Amino acid sequence: MTIRLACVLAAGTALGFSPAYAADLKSKIVKAVEAKDAAATGIPEESIATWLPEGMATAGGLRPALARHGVTFQLNYTGEAFSNASGGIKRGSAYDGRLEAVLDADLEKLMGWTGGTFHMNAFQIHGRGISGDYVGSSLAVSNIEATPATRLFELWFEQKLPGDIGSVRAGQLAADSEFITSEYAGLFLNGTFGWPGIAADNLINGGPAYPLATPGVRLMLQPNESTALLLAVFNGDPAGRSADEEDPQKLNRHGVNFRTHDDPFIIGEAQFKYAGFSGLPGMVKVGGWIHTGDFDDRRWGSDGLALGITGSNGEPVVHKNNYAGYAVIDQQIWHLPGGEPDKGIGVFARIGGSPSDRNRVDFYADAGMNFKGLIAARPDDSFGVAFGYANISSSARDLARDLVNDGQAQPIPDYEAVIELTYQAQIAPGWTIQPNFQYIFHPGGNVSDPNDEAVPIRNAAVFGVRNQIKY
Repeated sequence: MTIRLACVLAAGTALGFSPAYAADLKSKIVKAVEAKDAAATGIPEESIATWLPEGMATAGGLRPALARHGVTFQLNYTGEAFSNASGGIKRGSAYDGRLEAVLDADLEKLMGWTGGTFHMNAFQIHGRGISGDYVGSSLAVSNIEATPATRLFELWFEQKLPGDIGSVRAGQLAADSEFITSEYAGLFLNGTFGWPGIAADNLINGGPAYPLATPGVRLMLQPNESTALLLAVFNGDPAGRSADEEDPQKLNRHGVNFRTHDDPFIIGEAQFKYAGFSGLPGMVKVGGWIHTGDFDDRRWGSDGLALGITGSNGEPVVHKNNYAGYAVIDQQIWHLPGGEPDKGIGVFARIGGSPSDRNRVDFYADAGMNFKGLIAARPDDSFGVAFGYANISSSARDLARDLVNDGQAQPIPDYEAVIELTYQAQIAPGWTIQPNFQYIFHPGGNVSDPNDEAVPIRNAAVFGVRNQIKY
């Protein structure tokens, strides 16, 4: 008996199957693997396992045995190295990586619960990002940058509504999984092309987004195939606060604080699919959010004086609530003749605004263009260019001018922007290598260089490469 068959028999017996049944299952597994039948094998279509030997692909038969009961799992690793070649705070290089474990369960197959699903994922984050120590940017160079930790991320249950008109999801959730997202922006590595800078900078501790999920409830209604309406309520602080301004990720290092007593963060979004440009698919999303907590004024103190100037009590005016509105568009503008639906050229754009008096970023915009499948010899490769812009609010600018007039030498903040060029090469299904270049204008928003507070951090040129393997 081979080791692989032994694993299949063991898995089958553990699930209550007879040895004869498990042996028959093995022959079905081999055929399913050869046919790349994801439902039967438990192997995602985009997985390096699809071209591994059968025993390694199926984890010794465990994957298909679990898949028969609606349970699937994935292991994904992302590792990357970036180097700041010029500008920023200082030149240098850094490596960071993230191992992700994902578990999904179809509760109808598993236990007869109609319309129910379960999801959980967790990260082991290591290394250090390049943004803080070398570049000084607020728009993080990498969308996996985070404080090293082993942490739970999302943990939720979802129930489909009668008539399949939508679903309700509850548990520990991340808003950036479903809200303010762009399909085409997902190619790019800078964090702002995921959870945009206007949300990451303005919400308490960055809001419910990677790497800090928080308890919440999400309702989605789909009245027809082209329309979806989403509304979610989250606990408004995913980490908590400390008197010494400790890294919020350290306050919720393992993602298991499950905070429920903070002021809520509420976000809603309407999504509309359509056929534009010669019938090519497009998507428009319009939404907004409100946080019902307290937010400090960016310029004025409670004594009527500008914050930080001589004589000020240093106590800011406190505003109740914070809010923003936004819009997103994804549009395919050219389809590769005879190619798969996603092959061709696509563009995206996002825009958002928040009140200036209580936010550091009051306007945000990004846009980009993707190309996929255009190189005949590399049909699964993608490349693209994107630009992101975060405007520093007039209140934050005016405060800096107040401080300069008070004799404190410092630059006047204005904006931070990034242009990114990237190429994603598929080495095999589930394995990509992605060279990347980013040029960051006014890192931190034209703020003081820690090496010389009288001058701003210089524009930075960052080169990097990401290796991603999905199993």
